[in-house]
Amino acid sequence: MMLPVRERISMSRSATDKEAIEDDSVSAFLSHLQADRGASLHTCRNYTQALTEFYRWFREKRDKPPEWTRLQGYDFRAWLRDLGARGLSRAAIQLRFSALRTFYKYLIRLGRAESSPIKGITLPKPEKRLPKFLTVPQMIDLLETPLKEFKRQQTADREKKKVTDPSPYVRDVAILETIYSCGLRISELCSMRADDIDWGERVIRVMGKGNKERLVPVGEPALDAINAYWDALPAPPQGGDPVFMANTRNRRAIYPRLIQLRLKKYLELAGLDPAITPHKLRHSYATHMLDAGADLRSVQELLGHAHLVTTQIYTHITPERLKKAYDQAHPRA
Repeated sequence: MMLPVRERISMSRSATDKEAIEDDSVSAFLSHLQADRGASLHTCRNYTQALTEFYRWFREKRDKPPEWTRLQGYDFRAWLRDLGARGLSRAAIQLRFSALRTFYKYLIRLGRAESSPIKGITLPKPEKRLPKFLTVPQMIDLLETPLKEFKRQQTADREKKKVTDPSPYVRDVAILETIYSCGLRISELCSMRADDIDWGERVIRVMGKGNKERLVPVGEPALDAINAYWDALPAPPQGGDPVFMANTRNRRAIYPRLIQLRLKKYLELAGLDPAITPHKLRHSYATHMLDAGADLRSVQELLGHAHLVTTQIYTHITPERLKKAYDQAHPRA
């Protein structure tokens, strides 16, 4: 039986952290995140860490646990100064206060707090970092790498009189094609089921953050790659079966860590930066769409972003877009 997020996280925490998680308000908030808001395990883990870290800091400084509804702005300004003195990045500080801000919104909705003591606190602005992405030729090289590696492995195994199983390689082609074709988050890809694919309409039903469903167009190369992968399996997935499997014997769904490891291997084989993550393929999708003329609002919908400002990080200027804008706009281009 799957444990609730709060219990799974608390099992790996110290005694002090467990005490913080067992705080009634924090405990109820974490349950709310999982059950009502459909927050990912990653989000729940980050919010738990932020709340327990503040709890531990407050108790060490004040010799008592925090009474959340009695805390004032100066309590959090003191913590902010302490975080800065420890050398935390601005993004890390923003993350911690985002968790606290969401926590207090929850308390206000329940009527347990009248206002948020976080309100009005000026945080350091996060560094402006452009998202990393692969160029179109680099992306094509990456997409071709799994089958090249299969052929190399097949040749090596033939000399040893062994038979190479093609399914992991054609699966990996299908995974890379689907991420790039649809701009999916890795969690969205891992949770895909066979009946999420509408082959006739060429769209995929995606369950995004907060259990928000969206339909995303999928290209023919990705559909062909999925078909090729399913043909390599003993039996193709049906209904609620996972589209991509980590293990064909028990039909277990692919999981993020396996995708990360396989991607790292192919990046190295293709002579690309092995630090590129699956999420950077999503960056590549968004960048290439915008470079080709897609409007920002459409890309926002395709990516499943709740706010346009999140999508705007992909509007970094590339030489191709700069030249295109000049050619289209300047009367003497």
